[in-house]
Amino acid sequence: MQIPVFTVDAFTNRPFSGNPAAVCLLENDLDEDLHQKIATEMNLSETAFIRKLHPGDDFTKSSCFGLRWFTPASEVPLCGHATLAAAAVLFHIQKNTNSVLTFVTLSGELKARQVEHHIVLDLPLYLTYPQVLQEVEELIKAAVGDMIVQDLRYSPDTKKLLVRLSDAYERSVLEELQVSAQHFLSAEKTGKVKGLILTLKGNPSGKHKGHDFYSRYFAPWYGILEDPVTGSAHAVLSSYWSEQLGKKEMLDQIVKQQPPPSTTKRIFQSFYKLFNVPAVEES
Repeated sequence: MQIPVFTVDAFTNRPFSGNPAAVCLLENDLDEDLHQKIATEMNLSETAFIRKLHPGDDFTKSSCFGLRWFTPASEVPLCGHATLAAAAVLFHIQKNTNSVLTFVTLSGELKARQVEHHIVLDLPLYLTYPQVLQEVEELIKAAVGDMIVQDLRYSPDTKKLLVRLSDAYERSVLEELQVSAQHFLSAEKTGKVKGLILTLKGNPSGKHKGHDFYSRYFAPWYGILEDPVTGSAHAVLSSYWSEQLGKKEMLDQIVKQQPPPSTTKRIFQSFYKLFNVPAVEES
């Protein structure tokens, strides 16, 4: 069985920027271990596997598919940029005729819509709750040293820790912060954190005015030291900053390895390859 694999740069309109994800189109069932082996070989932050849900489904005509995401180390419950990449392959490469696609995932049903030349995702919104500093003090120290932390929140649904730095800091402080994410693994003692978000309130009158907040995201627990652009973290950030700022529409800037600051543009297909794997035997 041959599996077509596309590498797609998400959240950008330029090749070799944004956040790349691999997308595999599965015509048939795939052995469970092969999902992880393929993702490990692709060695991108996420590899998405699109599968047909019913006999007779078609990548060009059907509107509902199964979707799973794997990092080089393990499966993850949600990935925004790989979902965007999956939708791009179906819309732009497979020429899917539907205006809305539904993906059945570990995080429920996710919708992807074509709006002119853009793809719009509907992602879950995850609430955060106050986190006691003493429980994660060593992890915070490993992440930001002696910097002032203004707020500390935890999202139990996503197992992400949100660390808001003091409003007194400028964007450049977050951007230039040297983070050794590998050290998080030994510093995290609770066993409940699987992702760490560093965020900072935007400065409406500063050099980079127009952005409501800035962020960086680290997930060494999944084999990702730093994710340059991540939708799953923004499912947490959007909830938090909406509450803090009293706004429903916001603009964020990822300040490390980010594409040019802009709203999401068209997805770019950069590479294509085939995996040859044994067919699954029916029992």
